[in-house]
Amino acid sequence: MKLQAQRENLLPVLQHLVSIIDRKQTWALLNNILIKAEDNGLRLVATDMEVELVANIQADVTDNGMVTLSSRKLMDICRNLPEESLLDIELSGNKALLTSGKSRFNLGTMPPDEFPVLGSIEIAESVTVKQNELKDLIERTYFSMAQQDVRQTLNGLLLELTGTGARAVATDGHRLSLVDSSSAIKVNNPYQVILPRKGVQELLRLLSNSEDTAELQLGKKHLRVELDGMCMTSNLIEGSYPDYNRVFPSEIDHSLVVCRDSLRQAISRVMVLSSEKSRGVRLAAEEDALRVFSHNQEMDQEEATDEIKAEFGGELVEIGFNGSYILDVLNAIEDERVEILIGRNNSSGVFKGMGDESARYVIMPMRL
Repeated sequence: MKLQAQRENLLPVLQHLVSIIDRKQTWALLNNILIKAEDNGLRLVATDMEVELVANIQADVTDNGMVTLSSRKLMDICRNLPEESLLDIELSGNKALLTSGKSRFNLGTMPPDEFPVLGSIEIAESVTVKQNELKDLIERTYFSMAQQDVRQTLNGLLLELTGTGARAVATDGHRLSLVDSSSAIKVNNPYQVILPRKGVQELLRLLSNSEDTAELQLGKKHLRVELDGMCMTSNLIEGSYPDYNRVFPSEIDHSLVVCRDSLRQAISRVMVLSSEKSRGVRLAAEEDALRVFSHNQEMDQEEATDEIKAEFGGELVEIGFNGSYILDVLNAIEDERVEILIGRNNSSGVFKGMGDESARYVIMPMRL
């Protein structure tokens, strides 16, 4: 195998590929990337056996062939080369010689035939979506996913295609995020997939904020996304996602409207003295005002109180939440005014932007 590639073509691709690889990987081969040199360029593959990323780039190939090289060493070599450099790679036995100008590097290789490549998958549906819309769906929901929950389905993000649009849902049992996309997405049948945390993180890295499109290929066990010369394939979490509609309160007792930034700043201030364990804050709504306060149960004398303007005309209502959860929601809501709906008997709180009916966030109350 012998080829020459431009640093500017190779480096950004390597940075994506390295993000797939688990630093704690015990199988040494998975610390490498597979490089396949063909007449029309290079095909590079990285995997951690849960997520696979394939990239195609242009290169001048003199001799076809395959090799696996240390992903991080190859990336570091490219990163430290001068801009606009050309990198030559030549395979000789079980070593690869890399040269650029007067720089020379001899890298060890591992057998490419043993590298696990996923290949074709069974596809049930294939749809095209705008990258910025898909990225928006994920960014405004994924923070509510559980981490290492015994209920495996909660450790991922639910993506629904309904035929009229797309919906993303995430919950850890204490909070829930739901966001709808209004763009028409044609599918033969409604479809649901549960994407694991690693797949969500890597997809976010790949998606841009542009209106360029991405193709989603959905199967029973895999989700494959093709965009901008890259192809990511992720395993899916098997099982049924819980009925998230039951989380929303059936009856609302109270509604108040506040300025998003004012609430965010007030919560950030009082959380300085909140319990390190619970991160709890209390919201007390009264006529035209919302009081926000915290009390550190571990330090009886420590408490903080703040007050902001609110549109509220009912009787005094008080409810406790995890302050960090509220901040996550406020960072996801784009509207300047936020409506907070309190379920009957303070069963839960629903947060949403006043001008945006596509996103709803539920936070379960805390006893403080």
